[in-house]
Amino acid sequence: MGHEVTLPDGLKFQDLQIGTGAIAEKGMTATVHYTGWLTDGTKFDSSLDRGQPFKFQLGAGQVIRGWDEGIKGMRVGGKRKLTIPSALGYGSRGADGVIPPDATLVFEVELLGAQ
Repeated sequence: MGHEVTLPDGLKFQDLQIGTGAIAEKGMTATVHYTGWLTDGTKFDSSLDRGQPFKFQLGAGQVIRGWDEGIKGMRVGGKRKLTIPSALGYGSRGADGVIPPDATLVFEVELLGAQ
């Protein structure tokens, strides 16, 4: 397990497992399994619970900024913990009554594919 890295914008990431596949780069379609928690431990979403991986174009603004920044550079097969400040998440508006305003989010993400 790698040490936690904090980027200048406040995003924190920690590699839980280093993958051996392709490196996820801007413009690629990333396929991930993920679970998201609030800092109090409340789980608010998980692709694993649905049994359906999530796909998105990396760096295209299809997901919160913390994901675009935090998944870039991962290798396929890797797992990473992301701690995302609200400015890189859902900000002061929160989301769907599930994520409160100004919430810091914690995700565990597994990169299944990048092409």
